[in-house]
Amino acid sequence: MTSKRPARALTLAALLAAAVVAGGCVPLVVGGAALGGSMVVTDRRSSATQLEDQTLEVKASNRIREVVGDRAHVSVTSYNRAVLLTGEIFKEEDRAAIEQAVSKVDNVKSVSAEDLVVAWPSSTGDRSNDALLTTKVKASMLEATGMVANAFKVVTDRRVVYLFGRVTEQEAARAVDLARGVQGVHKVVRMVEIITPEELKSIQGK
Repeated sequence: MTSKRPARALTLAALLAAAVVAGGCVPLVVGGAALGGSMVVTDRRSSATQLEDQTLEVKASNRIREVVGDRAHVSVTSYNRAVLLTGEIFKEEDRAAIEQAVSKVDNVKSVSAEDLVVAWPSSTGDRSNDALLTTKVKASMLEATGMVANAFKVVTDRRVVYLFGRVTEQEAARAVDLARGVQGVHKVVRMVEIITPEELKSIQGK
């Protein structure tokens, strides 16, 4: 009998791709926003924290525009108030200025700007490819038996996949393996918060 798993995976990828397209241009600035909506249900952050993270992403993006204007392409991802900055900057001095500006946003817990690179802004094609890789990684998680895909937030920039979430070590290791198995992914970076199996049971019991 011919397996239906590949067809199912393609269907999942198509549905996720539609979500990315529907998000318009917002995900180019606010990391991970495109796959947000329907994924909220099993996100292990509280609904208040999810809303706060979305607000921080918008506020941080606005601060960055005030500092560097249009001469940089910076994506902002906030998870549990820890902010990751990725993308391209015009000169090295911009990194410190951007990091300082974002750190002053109310309720930001920490800022990571190490992954900003001095380079020409990525092209629309590059960004579309990153969005597609995010879609494929999410699809691989949805297809994998026993994986709670919605517990992860996936962001891709310059073909580097960043994994966020409040997950167990076993879940994190599995997610990394799945992401590494997606063709076109150059690197996988764990940005996860590790919780114990007991903590997971407590979360699931709420």
